[in-house]
Amino acid sequence: MTERPVTDRVTLIDVARAAGVHASTASRALNPETRDVVSDPTVKRVLAAAKALGYRPNPLARGLRTDRTFTVGIVVPDLETPLFPPLVRGAEAVLGGEGYTLLIGNTDNDREHTEAVVGTLVERRVDGLILATAELDSALETAVQSEGTPIVLVNRETKADSVPAIVGDDRVGIGMAVDHLLGLGHEQIGHVAGPLRVSTGAGRAQAFRDHIAGLGLDAVEKVEAADWFQMEPGAEAASALMERHPELTAIVAANDLLALGTLRALHEAGVRVPEDVSVTGYNDMPFVDFIRPPLTTVRVPYRQMGVLAARTLMRLIKGEDGVAATVRLAPTLTVRQSTAPPPGK
Repeated sequence: MTERPVTDRVTLIDVARAAGVHASTASRALNPETRDVVSDPTVKRVLAAAKALGYRPNPLARGLRTDRTFTVGIVVPDLETPLFPPLVRGAEAVLGGEGYTLLIGNTDNDREHTEAVVGTLVERRVDGLILATAELDSALETAVQSEGTPIVLVNRETKADSVPAIVGDDRVGIGMAVDHLLGLGHEQIGHVAGPLRVSTGAGRAQAFRDHIAGLGLDAVEKVEAADWFQMEPGAEAASALMERHPELTAIVAANDLLALGTLRALHEAGVRVPEDVSVTGYNDMPFVDFIRPPLTTVRVPYRQMGVLAARTLMRLIKGEDGVAATVRLAPTLTVRQSTAPPPGK
């Protein structure tokens, strides 16, 4: 194979010539959407030639041919929160295999910033959006969807049934945490909830109330909502909850950061975990098994969530039928040392 000067751009024709096929065949072999119409040996030969030559497709030319930009936007509320990187990586793995570039927008939990980020991505003509920022009463998603941009929600739902969502099954997850505490002998159980303006906060709080009520226990006043899913709001909510209900022997937190805030508030109040009060989290984010005590928590498959969100979005982009409105992924409970029987049992 003749070497090319490094300043020359390798073209599709170069790849086709090296593989001994027509340029149109090489094009189909290099495109994940049309690869299945080319024989496997030919695909392998074309891919090997492209790799040897260092061929990189021209996304602008490809977009002109297909009326796509081959970009997808993903918008998250707080990229520093540990649950979002696995979600982004899952989506990226799927989209990269489809020849797409993922553009990431961070909104810092601000509604106006969210609208600005989404607007910028739409102006850049992304082929679709994955949103992890939706609020329950937001009309942003349906407005963008109505303008022709496919949208999939991830880890969030809205009241609009027309927007597909990939979420965890929070009713099952919260139920697992409550049942675990009940099995240890706890009856006085409270909940540090997330912000009630988003589905993960409101949904987990309602799941807690419903599960407790179904067991004949009272949970109406044993819920304190935090302003956001962070340690400081969690500590404030836990302190307020314990002040109103000093009889509590267990707290179910709506996510791991809220649980860490709860642990801090209890420590500062001289309350031992788990000897005096047991604490559970939600998400099983990295390193919660290294804190003291290691956190009992509900594990949510966030990477899989990102994978399914990207696959769902690709189906919308391709115009396929039968896209499910909502997919709920099953959580699991990881038991560690932050939970134990209540005092005296």
